[in-house]
Amino acid sequence: MIIEEIMKTEVACLTPTDTIATAIELMNSKRIRHVPIINEDNKLVGIISDRDVRDASPSIFHTNEFADDLQQPLQSLMTTDVITGSPLDFVEEVAALFYEHRISCLPIVKDGMVVGIVTETDMLHTLVQLTGAHQPSSHIEVKVKNKAGMLCEVATVFRDLNTNISSVLVYPDKDERYKILVFRVQTINPLKIIAGLKQEGYTVLWPSVPESYHE
Repeated sequence: MIIEEIMKTEVACLTPTDTIATAIELMNSKRIRHVPIINEDNKLVGIISDRDVRDASPSIFHTNEFADDLQQPLQSLMTTDVITGSPLDFVEEVAALFYEHRISCLPIVKDGMVVGIVTETDMLHTLVQLTGAHQPSSHIEVKVKNKAGMLCEVATVFRDLNTNISSVLVYPDKDERYKILVFRVQTINPLKIIAGLKQEGYTVLWPSVPESYHE
């Protein structure tokens, strides 16, 4: 899945000369936490967050005394070194950007212009959908040898038991000779599947069912 499929395309933007007060009003009316800053050519030049605005705003107890602070231009507090993404970036690559740079929002640009925006909430929602965790299902972890074709071999067990696989994740085991296959399958009771996997000689890490179990 690419970012173009999940990004919000209606992006509220401001300019460097807009004021802090304008940003506060926009964030409150749109219920957003980030605003890209664009120049007269509609090119991205910065970004501000609700935290930036909050830190630059006077205390509610001194609003009248420091009212002029709210008229300061956004160029005085915007972040100019903006991490951006492309509409054709893959979701998992963008998720890595969020993690590595500890950001909560990613403007999506094309030819320097803002064409969308993705937030950490958007990413979490998408990853939940990709793993199938939002649907009634069961989680099964199988330890297999780290060699080509193992996923196909294990999947035949699910096929033979007429069980649909919602998603598959693969991650390394501590022992490099093995890897872990994580299946999300469309069944609430996975006991028959576990029995079938064990009968074929596979090691089921989760759920942990006693060997003495019988259908």
